[in-house]
Parts: sequence; structure tokens; C-alpha cells
Amino acid sequence: MNALTQSLTLPGPAGAIEALLDTPLPADGAAPRGTAVIAHPHPQFGGTMTNKVVQTVARACVQCGWRALRFNFRGVGASQGAYDEGRGELQDMLAVIEQQAPAAAPLLIAGFSFGAFVASQAVAALHGRRRIERVVLVGTAAEHFAVAPIAAELHPATLVVHGEQDDTVPLAAVLDWARPQSLPITVVPGGGHFFHGQLPLLKSLVMRHVRA
Repeated sequence: MNALTQSLTLPGPAGAIEALLDTPLPADGAAPRGTAVIAHPHPQFGGTMTNKVVQTVARACVQCGWRALRFNFRGVGASQGAYDEGRGELQDMLAVIEQQAPAAAPLLIAGFSFGAFVASQAVAALHGRRRIERVVLVGTAAEHFAVAPIAAELHPATLVVHGEQDDTVPLAAVLDWARPQSLPITVVPGGGHFFHGQLPLLKSLVMRHVRA
């Protein structure tokens, strides 16, 4: 990943939050461009911060010069608490952002699957209170959860990626969410929910967006 990875334990609303911080190796003394906070898939279906898609998004951010903070939602790994259907998980993400991404620093909010739903709620909660530099939503769980709409002024800063053949969250459900907003979706032809065999393509899409 060309990064330094540090294990963290952060205080959260339900107790300790387990996290991993990937920091780009300094090039010519340059400081990181900002902090990306990335949310993982559904806790009750094996989702953790070490999920391959989450790691791919983190690698993309690091290679673009960003710190990438992955964390386990409450009840996952060493994070304390219990699954809360997205409500508590949103509070977990907001607590991590508050501690690891200072208000004056550039912030990137990202998530995969259930994590994209939580990330959308975090964007909605923070928009207007602080600047959000980039938003990355992958495999957005629009069929199963109330994914928040993205404010129109954030559309140019938002990347929504979905697999054409996603059988966990049908593409049609994400289009139904995006259509009223006129929010573009980047569709990966033949892609499934976990982008098996297409993670390098996903990484390149995220890097292109982050660098834009």
C-alpha cells in the first residue's frame, strides 16, 4: 500500500472503537492531503474493516496522498457495543470523523454496501457544518436501507460505483435512489457486489475521482 498502518483504539458512544489508520509514506516532506474515513459492510453478514473492497478504497486514497481511516462498527472485532440497525453505527462514524479529521482539514467520506448507507447519513449530518472534499459510495445498500440523498452541490464531489450484476443490491435499486437526484452512477460491466476480479478497476476509478 506504500503506507504506514497503525492500529488505534478510539473512544465511541458505545465504548471502544477498533480502527486502522493507513498513512502515506512522506514524499518530499509533503503532508497528507486530508483524511478519508471508510465504513465497512453489514456487521451481521461478516462485514469488517478488513473487507477487500474497503481495503481497496483505502489503498486508492493512500496512493492519492490521503490518510485512510478504517474502523469496525460497534460489536465488530474489538469494537464494543452491539449492532443498532445503522443508528448507532452512524454515531460511531461521526465520532471517528470528529477525532481523526479536524474540521479545518479536507475530509473524504466513503463506504461499501451497508457502510455506504451509513456514509450517506454521515454526509447528510455534516453537510453545511463542514466542508466535505469527496464522497465515495460503493455497492450502496439502497434496497435495504434508507440511503440519504446527496446534496446537489456535492454531486461533482461524489462517486457512486455499482456492479452491473450485483445480486446483493440490484443495480435497479440504486438507480431508483439516484434518479430523483439526477445523481450519476458509474456502472462496472459484469461487476458483482464484491467486485471479484475487478478490484484493480475499482481502485483506478476511486483514484481518478479523488485526484480530479
